[in-house]
Parts: sequence; structure tokens; C-alpha cells
Amino acid sequence: MNPHTLAAIVTGGGSGLGAATAKALAAQGARVAVLDLNGDAAHATAAEIGGLGIACDVTDPASVEAALAQARQAHGAARICVNCAGVATPGKVVGRKGPLALENFAKVVQINLIGTFNVMRLAAAGMLELEPLAGGERGVIVNTASIAAFDGQIGQCAYAASKGGVASLSLPAAREFAPAGIRVVAIAPGYFGTPMVNSMPDEIIDGLVASTLFPHRLGDPAEYARMVLAIVDNAMLNGSTIRLDGAVRMPPGG
Repeated sequence: MNPHTLAAIVTGGGSGLGAATAKALAAQGARVAVLDLNGDAAHATAAEIGGLGIACDVTDPASVEAALAQARQAHGAARICVNCAGVATPGKVVGRKGPLALENFAKVVQINLIGTFNVMRLAAAGMLELEPLAGGERGVIVNTASIAAFDGQIGQCAYAASKGGVASLSLPAAREFAPAGIRVVAIAPGYFGTPMVNSMPDEIIDGLVASTLFPHRLGDPAEYARMVLAIVDNAMLNGSTIRLDGAVRMPPGG
């Protein structure tokens, strides 16, 4: 499926992986709606690419419904949906102050997993109404997992569980939507130079870089975006979670 002239939705598009993806899709000719909880960031990315910026809370069904309706009115029905919205709040199951507050665990799962599902279900419902393109395809949904889904470290239980859920969505959703020609794929990034990572103390970033193999550096968000473009373009990519990590495997941590 060629992004040229197609409408696309990108959540978490105000920064990091989402912003890079929105720019890459727009460069290929897609009409991109940039959704982000930070409305100013969404509008800033959209202004760079001639897209549409929308403030949106992915955990709120009404907010997502309104955002998708606004995007559809401006650009037509989206055939491409990329979910990048997420948080990585750390916390041990039992730390120095006792058990992790349940609401802290729930918040990470609510944003990363339930938010992804919320957008996916509504975007897919819109795609099901479309006429198929040449080859029978109606659309593609790309979700963002993480290598933490497989290599979760100490202090990452909430994050790893949420991203493991995102990875597990791929196959059953792809199977459900296969008769309609809608693909679902997840990307599991390793260490990428996003605002989430770049805001960490220098010694932590240095440790991340030291553990990388090849390339011996943090990933560039543009490399994530190129993987999205490859998934959109290649109809045989479906139902899988693709590690994009330069062969790194996270140690237990602590």
C-alpha cells in the first residue's frame, strides 16, 4: 500500500517516534492527522508537514472518537493508523516505600495498552467501511510495543506488561481483520533517542549506549519511521511483532 494520497493517523505524534513517523508519511504524500495529549506539540508537528494537529487523550473513548471524526472530515477516512502514544513510568513491585501503588501500575497499562487498543478499535471500524484498494487491502495498523515486552528489567513491570499486551494484540487482531484486508503489525523498538530517553541522566544514557551492539548508538526515530513505511508498503507483513533494536538484549537491571 503506497502512502501517496492516503489519509493517516499518528498518535503520540507531537514528539519522538510519532513525530518522526508523521513526517515520514507526509514526505511520501500521505495526509497526516497528528494526535497527541499535548495539543501544542501536535499542532507544531502538523505545522511542519502541512497536516492536522489534534489534542487527544488515547485513554478517553470520546476524545478519540472526536479526533478521528475531525481527521476524517479534513482528510477523508484513514487507511493508515500508527500508535506511538505511551509512557515509561518506572517502579519496582515492592520498593523502599513498600508495594507499588496500584494506580501507578494501572495508569501505565491504561495509556500504553488500553489506549492503543482504544485507537485501534475505532480506526479499524472506520477502515472496515472503506472500499478495498487494488490487491484487496483496506488499511494497516501499526502499534508500538517495546523490547521490554520480552526483556523487561527490574522496575519495568508495568511498562513491560503493557508493551507485552501490545505485542500480543498483533496476531489475534490481524486474524480478525484478515477477511477485510486490514493488517495489524507491532514494532518493538530498542533504545531510541526519544525525548523519553533523552531526559534521563547522562550516566543512564551512557549505560544504554554502552550496552548496544551494532549500530553502537541509540536508534534514530527516523529509523523507526522507515520501518513504518516498510510495513505500510509490504502486504506480507501482518500479525507480527518486529524487533527494531540492533540486536541488543536488556540485562535484568536493578
